[in-house]
Formats: sequence, structure tokens, C-alpha cells
Amino acid sequence: MIKTYAAPATLYDAIRFFSDPGFAQQFFVQLRWPDGIVCVACESKNVAYYEKRRVYQCRECRRQFTAKLGTIFEDSAITLEKWLPALWLLVNAKNGISSYELHRAIGVTQKTAWFMLGRIRLAMQAGSFAPKWGGEVEIDETYIGGLAKFMHKGKGSKHERMIKGNRGMVGKTAVAGVLRRGPKGKSRIRAVVAERLSKKQANERSAANVIPGAELFTDASLNYNDFRKQFIHKTIDHAVAYAKGNIHTNSLENFWSLLKRAIKGTYVSVDPYHVFRYVGEQVRRFNDRELNDAQRFVCLLRDVMGKRLTYRDLSGKDLDPATT
Repeated sequence: MIKTYAAPATLYDAIRFFSDPGFAQQFFVQLRWPDGIVCVACESKNVAYYEKRRVYQCRECRRQFTAKLGTIFEDSAITLEKWLPALWLLVNAKNGISSYELHRAIGVTQKTAWFMLGRIRLAMQAGSFAPKWGGEVEIDETYIGGLAKFMHKGKGSKHERMIKGNRGMVGKTAVAGVLRRGPKGKSRIRAVVAERLSKKQANERSAANVIPGAELFTDASLNYNDFRKQFIHKTIDHAVAYAKGNIHTNSLENFWSLLKRAIKGTYVSVDPYHVFRYVGEQVRRFNDRELNDAQRFVCLLRDVMGKRLTYRDLSGKDLDPATT
């Protein structure tokens, strides 16, 4: 029988409780298998546990496995006593946490901390299947990153190849967002890295995320001219004003400021290949902002299952340099 524990309420509690290997193991196991431990191979519940090695063995098929198998923790030598506080720190840090901060906080190398944060960001990514939104919806776009002229010579050319087609925005990565308005703390956002910001892509994003007939609020960009065919389209010209009553994109502008503050203030420099990870991190934090620290932590811990990221995939070593 799995012994259950309540989630710690504060970072102090998390560090203190998860420093106990037995507590960290049992806390994660109760979330992964709330109805009892199940063999990952044959789904039998007739499972034995070897405490010294922290390994489970199925008495039916004889398969051995750990609680980490099939999660972002798989094949990691880092123990749950360090993984769980790392999750807590990232999901609850308003402006994120750098790999240097994490390596000092939990006692791992900076390279290991960077790999850990990459895996955690994978768990923070939103699912690809989501219902369309109605009501009042904002659509806006922005650019992330510095100018190529301020970058290392090699990275500057890499930037230029990657965002070729973004007119006048060499050195930056395009990000598009859709926000459904709601009461305070209830607005929800979806944001993705875009190859380029064009009228065609804007129409595709609106069609994929918004119900026809919804109220759509945008700025005066020509990319949105076709929205009036499917939506109640209202625009605000930022050259004249930033808001006229409820006609504005200020909610999305607020999210962009949070995202850029985290990237510029905490992460300083982000390669275009990784921008989508940081966007997903900030989207998750924004959408969970009405939860308390413990609730955000538990929700994220439930999402580590069924996801895996290798160092080769994270670093992009398999990519053709000419296409990155």
C-alpha cells in the first residue's frame, strides 16, 4: 500500500521534506500510481519493491523498473531529492531560474542544471490538442531576441538563416499569441514560435484557435484584414491610442512584457532553437497564476509522465547546421 503525503506548502518545506529519499520517492509514487503500483510492461499490480536499490519488480513478468521510467527523469543519475526542488523552483519563479542559479541551489554542475531545466520545460509544454475559444479573444505577435550585429559572428549568421523572411527583423524570433479574456486571473493564453508573421499564418492560427463569430481584438496590422470574414473583428491603431474601451490588446502586451523580462533579465541570451521552450515555460506559468505554489508544483509533477528528452535532442546535435 502506498503511503500518502500532503504536498509541502512552501519552498522551505519542499527542500526539507524532499531531502528525505524515502519521502521524495513515496511522494512521486503516490502521484504516478494513486491506485497502486502497476507494472510498466504487463500492468500487473503484483509488484515487489527493493528499497535499497529503489527498484520495483513485477512478480508476474519479472520486469524490473523504477518510478522514473517513462518520465522526464528517466536515465537520470540525479535523484528525486534534487529533481523535485528543481521543479518547484522553476514553476514558481516568476521570471524563471537560470542554470547557474539552479546549479548553486541544489549542488549539481551547470551543464547538468541546464539539462534538468530543459527536461522540466518539456513537462511544462502545453498539449497540442485544445478546444477552440469563443467570447473575447486577443491576437498579437512579437519578436524575441537581440540584433545579429551584437552577436558572435557565427551565431549572427545562424540567426539570419533561421529567421530568413522576417522583414527587417534579422536576429529575432517571431512569436504569435492568442489570449482568451476572462475575469482577473482567469485569462488563458496560447503562444507559439512562428517561422514568419504573414497574413496566411495569422488566418490559420485564428481558424485553429477561435470559434467563428467570436469577438477578435487586434492591432491595425494588415495581416489581420481577413478576420472580419469569420469574426467580429475590432482593431486598435497603436499610432493613435492603445485602448478604446474594451478594444485593445493590452492583456497580450502584458504577457509579452513578462516573457521578455524573463528572457532578458534571467536567461540573457536564448538561441532561436530553444525559444519555444522558454515561451512554453512562461505560458504555463501565466495560465497557472491563480494557483498557489504547492498546486502549481503538483500539477507540473503530474505532467512529467509520458515525456522524455535526451541531451542530444535538447542540444540539437543531430540537426543539419545549414538548416538551424
